[in-house]
Amino acid sequence: MPQHLTHDPEHPWWRSAVVYQIYPRSFADGNGDGIGDLAGISSRLDYLAGLGVDVLWLSPVYPSPQDDNGYDISDYCDIDPVFGTLEDFDALLDGVHARGMKLVMDLVVNHTSDEHAWFQESRSSTDNPKRDWYWWRPAREGMTPGTPGAEPTNWGSFFSGPAWEYDEATGEYFLHLFSPKQPDLNWENPEVRHAVYAMMRWWLDRGVDGFRMDVINLISKVLPLRDGHVHPGQRHGDGFDLYAGGPRIHEFLQEMHREVFAGRDAELLTVGEMPGVTVEEARLFTDPDRAEVDMVFQFEHVSLDQGDSKWDVRPLDLRDLKASLGRWQAGLHDEGWNSLYWNNHDQPRVVSRFGDDGEHRVRSAKMLGTVLHLHRGTPYVYQGEELGMANAPFEDIDDFQDLESVNHYHDAVAGGADPEAVLHALRTMGRDNARTPMQWDDSPHAGFTTGTPWMGVNPDYKQVNAEAALADPDSVLAHYRRLVGLRHTEPVVAHGDFTMLLPDDPDVYAFTRRLDGVELLVLGNFTGREVVATVPEAAEWAAAELVLGNVEPAEASGSDAGITLAPWEARVLRRSR
Repeated sequence: MPQHLTHDPEHPWWRSAVVYQIYPRSFADGNGDGIGDLAGISSRLDYLAGLGVDVLWLSPVYPSPQDDNGYDISDYCDIDPVFGTLEDFDALLDGVHARGMKLVMDLVVNHTSDEHAWFQESRSSTDNPKRDWYWWRPAREGMTPGTPGAEPTNWGSFFSGPAWEYDEATGEYFLHLFSPKQPDLNWENPEVRHAVYAMMRWWLDRGVDGFRMDVINLISKVLPLRDGHVHPGQRHGDGFDLYAGGPRIHEFLQEMHREVFAGRDAELLTVGEMPGVTVEEARLFTDPDRAEVDMVFQFEHVSLDQGDSKWDVRPLDLRDLKASLGRWQAGLHDEGWNSLYWNNHDQPRVVSRFGDDGEHRVRSAKMLGTVLHLHRGTPYVYQGEELGMANAPFEDIDDFQDLESVNHYHDAVAGGADPEAVLHALRTMGRDNARTPMQWDDSPHAGFTTGTPWMGVNPDYKQVNAEAALADPDSVLAHYRRLVGLRHTEPVVAHGDFTMLLPDDPDVYAFTRRLDGVELLVLGNFTGREVVATVPEAAEWAAAELVLGNVEPAEASGSDAGITLAPWEARVLRRSR
């Protein structure tokens, strides 16, 4: 473990850490087949160590039919041949540890693939011993099995259509909150839970350093299963309140901690992805005295530019963003811990979403990174974010790979939506934006592969790539290195108090961090024009030490009226009290 990370119980090591997420299919291809793999990741470990990050989080590399790009797992204790072998994984893990970093696996246990041996047994007959490992139910009373509306409940799937799939062989339905190829596990069955725990221990014994737990707050359902509310204009019921944060979720996570993490949790990182989680719930999940998870991923701040659905795209109101993140900062101040992210494999590129991916791509990418990393919490960098990678220019529906996007397009168009309007929403919010190959250099396919990439490379790779960024001391990458270093060397960044300023300013994001007499002022201009930040004690702050910025230092530009910021400027100032 790097020397800056300590085992102080009051300040767990991950509070000073920065996590880097790798989407293996799109990171680096080691064998030229066009798909990223473990050997490719191993070949780029020096780049990641040079960035200064402490933890690598791998999206799933387990055997999978790849219906949902690996989040449909058919074997929890092996590596998909497309990514390599267990020996390749062990070599990667050794390389990560040799460089003082840790490796966290993606844990997907709300559901398996329908090709997993457990489900194959479960669906083989109604009296199979594993039948109750999944959610099987007969048709709605009085209705013919397999006909529209006969599903056991009216829930809709996250990936369009009903959340139940009829199985002709046994005459019953199984629940799938996501794809029909992703049947939900029944966590009410203790055999399921203990099989999962055994698998987790197997990976920890192999040397992995923790888990990011996919949609983990969906594992406890309200019993008996029943219909959800049907919103106007929706064909399916909303069962979210009936399967998210269910009545046994804390019990299950505490049992998982006892069975899997107890005795070695000081070395590990556990983060739970929890759609719809509230601040109050997150305090419980992340309170160390309750022994559940170290931190949660919440989605509130990445839903603020959406209306009734993620495809209903709205302009971001910065005041909403400050209110949301500020509430989470305050709510987890004395108990629990925040995870900080703009990007991941499910989100569009932040420089296109909240910044300016044209004239001010570099400056706005630096500003967004600065604002995020100076919050209180553990920052997550998604591959390419440190280069300022942008959304891709998808032409038509055939350019999209993601199941969620493709299903939505066909469902929406069949329902009468304008195809071009649907495509606009996909280009803006689609998950494929995060999954275009990593841009390593300006050679063919951005140096990602010597073959034909599984997904098209963003054509801006000639200018936006790691090789060029490494050679440029003013690049987005160089700025991210400084951000990571600041968290490692400035205790106030990792551990200080947080105070939001200017909550009603529509243009400027401003806050302070304080610890032991050291105070930081963080400013971010979220516009393409010059603005004035009317912070308290502006003249004094303008003359304070500039710790980090993304604009060439100039004469102190501030008075009692405020601090003038250039378009998309970020500024971190320090003073001692």
